[in-house]
Amino acid sequence: MGPNKEPLLEVKNLRKYFPIKDGLAIKSYIKAVDGVSFTINQGETMGLVGESGCGKSTMARTIMRLYKPTDGEICFHGNNLATLKGSQLLPYRKRIQMIFQDPYASLNGRMTVGDIVGEALDIHKLASGKARISMIHELLHKVGLEPDHAIRYPHEFSGGQRQRIGIARALAVSPDFIICDEPISALDVSIQAQIVNMLKDLQSELGLTYLFIAHDLTMVRHISDKIGVMYLGKLVEIADSKTLYKSPRHPYTQALLSAMPIPDPRLASKSRRILIEGDMPSPIDPPLGCRFSTRCQYVHSQCVQEEPKMREISSGHHVACHT
Repeated sequence: MGPNKEPLLEVKNLRKYFPIKDGLAIKSYIKAVDGVSFTINQGETMGLVGESGCGKSTMARTIMRLYKPTDGEICFHGNNLATLKGSQLLPYRKRIQMIFQDPYASLNGRMTVGDIVGEALDIHKLASGKARISMIHELLHKVGLEPDHAIRYPHEFSGGQRQRIGIARALAVSPDFIICDEPISALDVSIQAQIVNMLKDLQSELGLTYLFIAHDLTMVRHISDKIGVMYLGKLVEIADSKTLYKSPRHPYTQALLSAMPIPDPRLASKSRRILIEGDMPSPIDPPLGCRFSTRCQYVHSQCVQEEPKMREISSGHHVACHT
């Protein structure tokens, strides 16, 4: 069943700056996320791609309110989470969950799997006694694990199994929205497809909505309804999955997609690899104008002087580029 058109999450002009201090005085800021806007509809998966350091994980943690936003709105079911504090956020902790990149670091090695998965049930007072044990066993079964795994510890499992535990923990409170922060990047290639397919099955079964962050463009294409491309704290292009891969418009998107491996040697020999020269500029002092201008092969004077606005070039396809 495809996603409906009701917005679940609307991010508006979101900013997250980290201060750099010299003693007690603030010297400057790291502009990790700098004016990002997008909407995810209920039942939809939005993929988010971009090279390391572009602000993907920071944005995810800010949406989760693990970080306090510097500016902007995070509207979830019409309620602005950016203005909430402390206990006001507790009801939304149930509805928004996160699957972390490192399945070992995100699990408490001193706790059994049953206690890890059941901790959220305890915090939100969702079940106790036999009902709690039954729910934990059901959650483990849902992610492909056995009930007797509940008495074991994280170090006794493989990377793929540990990530399944992390997914079971996220599902424990019956969330509406799950942020998947590079959930497959630390796993063997043979396991990655299993985890992605399981996430798709769970989405279909439970009506979940995902923000799926990854480096692997092939996997993002497989799971996503639409994709956002991020560079140096800003979104530079958003489109549905098919459109983005067929007709990328931003030079950065074109370069990312050109790096995808092509299994057919004949087609691969005809494809042109677009090389991005140089390193990403510092988020402390980003370039004026377009942030990609220092590495773009099509740069001209307007790119250096004026920051491009995100504009819609076709239905649902938005790009921030002067060309």
